[in-house]
Amino acid sequence: RDFCLSRGLGDVYKRQIRRLAGEMRFYPKESRQILMNWIDSLTIDWPISRRRFYGTEIPIWYCKRCGKPHVPHPGKYYQPWREEAPFEQCESCGCREFVGEQRTFDTWFDSSISELFVIGYLRDDGFFRKAFPASLRPQGVDIVRNWLYYSILRTFLLFKERPFRSVRLSGMGLDENGEAMHKSKGNAVYPESMFEKYGSDAFRFWSAVEAKLGSNYRFSEERVKGAASFVTKLWNIARFISSFPIVFEGYELSALDKMMLAQLNSLVIECKNGYDEMDFYVPANAIRAFAWNVFADHYVEAAKSRAYNQCGEFDRKLQRGAWYTLHTCLSTIIKLLAPICPFVTEALWHELYSNESIHLQPFPKKKKEFESDLEGLLPQLLEFNTTIWKYKKEKSIALSQELRATVYARKELHVFAADLKAMHKIAQII
Repeated sequence: RDFCLSRGLGDVYKRQIRRLAGEMRFYPKESRQILMNWIDSLTIDWPISRRRFYGTEIPIWYCKRCGKPHVPHPGKYYQPWREEAPFEQCESCGCREFVGEQRTFDTWFDSSISELFVIGYLRDDGFFRKAFPASLRPQGVDIVRNWLYYSILRTFLLFKERPFRSVRLSGMGLDENGEAMHKSKGNAVYPESMFEKYGSDAFRFWSAVEAKLGSNYRFSEERVKGAASFVTKLWNIARFISSFPIVFEGYELSALDKMMLAQLNSLVIECKNGYDEMDFYVPANAIRAFAWNVFADHYVEAAKSRAYNQCGEFDRKLQRGAWYTLHTCLSTIIKLLAPICPFVTEALWHELYSNESIHLQPFPKKKKEFESDLEGLLPQLLEFNTTIWKYKKEKSIALSQELRATVYARKELHVFAADLKAMHKIAQII
């Protein structure tokens, strides 16, 4: 007969476990129901022993005469099947011969107290009292019924408390055909080969942009390659911006700069909301869309002429305004991205801004002075640029070539006229 631990068959235990589950914050919120469904389905005890060669040995010796079980003092790892019993005689019948237990614990019997071990239970009482309950359990949805539930049960039996303040449940990584990866299937993808080909930051960025928290996602090397392209794009943006001075005064912001900084404010808010919900999908996709599709493709191209100001057509303060905006956007982008791509952002930060680690910097905050109604003009600006590029392509005109024509634009875009004329080399905008 194997050892069993009651899962809480009685309604009282179930109510208590459900109560503790309700006290923990779940990310995403709806994933709590997975645990609740499992608790409600329980009808049998938990067999905690296994008849296996490998596993954590159960530290029990039995009296050879009367069979009474004897448990040794804690603080040492015991192997009863091969070690002499640490007792002189049976406390019931006085027999001096013992037989060691040969069974091992179920895997989850150990794992269910892993968080207690981490925060010093029975080893560092001061730290344990300070750290309990543990702040976070990050895990996959596939082991809610094993690791998460058993951790709650064990902690409840010991302390009548919840084991964690928060639980973060991620989805399953599937192969390109949508099947779960298993060594036995031969479809498991090991990340080391991806690191060697594309870099670890690219792999991390791919995993962040691929699926919302709690959702399954499919592996695709082509999409990892796409993530590497973004990392390379960021590096190239930084290399371009590094050619301009970092300024903190003596600048004047153009309408284009103000619009971009207002967009940056929105990016900061969106990223903070995503990180607060422990969902890297939100900031990763927001950063990629902003950095590549807006900042690099439109603002950098539009502000480039003013930043260089080779012919002196722009006021010196407006030129410095372009420098300020370029560096403000770049430094903010890499700080927002640092939790996802820690290595490339650290390298860029050291190269451009500080000898102190980027991971010691405060998280960006929304700035009151960056707020502007000009932010609402972004869609019209993007439409204007796209239309000009399309027209030049259709007429086989190089993007860098002058467009000797009068271009009619929405009247709201007149505030950007100087930058747009320089960007597209347009003779006249009306």
